[in-house]
Parts: sequence; structure tokens; C-alpha cells
Amino acid sequence: MNISDFNKKAQIQKKDNQNFYKRLTNRSPKNLDNLFHEAHQTVFEKIDCLACANCCKTTSPIFYQRDIERASKALKIKPGAFIEKYLRIDEDQDFVLQQAPCVFLNSDNYCSIYNDRPNACREYPHTNRKKMQQILDLTYKNTLVCPAVLQITEELKKKLDL
Repeated sequence: MNISDFNKKAQIQKKDNQNFYKRLTNRSPKNLDNLFHEAHQTVFEKIDCLACANCCKTTSPIFYQRDIERASKALKIKPGAFIEKYLRIDEDQDFVLQQAPCVFLNSDNYCSIYNDRPNACREYPHTNRKKMQQILDLTYKNTLVCPAVLQITEELKKKLDL
């Protein structure tokens, strides 16, 4: 699926997915993590993130101090210079990139600081973590960014009668 088709599909399903995640928040099954992990595994057997990189093109990860230190060391600059050159403080008082797409995203969708990327990038789209119940709002938002999360959501809808 190309990104334009994904964006259309995500918008068409937006309200339905929002309602699904609200119901899931209120009536979360005990095996929610397992359901997410199974769907994650199934979807990522077919999806190539390098063919998309929409997350890197449209959003910014949060940069915590350890992320700033790791990336600045890789770029051989001081953390303060890294902050000044690449980051800003958002409305939640978190360090995020000054702009999208990510300045570290190459034209081939590879990350120029991949081995030293922020933890938020390492864990994205967060659909294989523990305690999924805690991040259902974020997961819903990611249905609008990540084709894999949209597909994972479709898989969950088939399995859950909410």
C-alpha cells in the first residue's frame, strides 16, 4: 500500500478506530498483550518499514537525555550543540526534533544515526511491548501514522468482539 492510499484508509477508518480503542480501554481482555504481540508478528512479517518511513517523515520522537548523549556522541558534537542544532521543546516540555521529516532520514529511508537513534525510534510503533493497556491512546494515534499499526488494529478487531 502506498502512503497516499494508507492516509486515505486511515482517515476513513479514523472514527471507527477511535471508538474501537475507547472500547478496548474500557473492556480490555486479560490477554491484550498477547493479542497485540501476535498481530505485530503477523503484520511485520509482511511490512518493510524502509519502504515507508512515514513515522520519520511526519512525526518526531521524544529525545531523553540519554538519547541526546548517545546521538551527540555519534555525531561527535556536544549535547548542548546537538540540542541547539536539532531539537526544540514541545508543548509537553519534551525535547523533539525542530522539523519533520527527521533530519537524520536519508533519501533511501535509512537512518543516518540508526545505531544511536532515540529509544522512541527503537521501540516504534510500540505494538510489541508489555502493558499495552497503558498506551492505547498512543496506539490509536499511530493508526494515523503507521500502516503496520493500522493493520494490527484490523487484526485485533477481527479477534475481539467489542
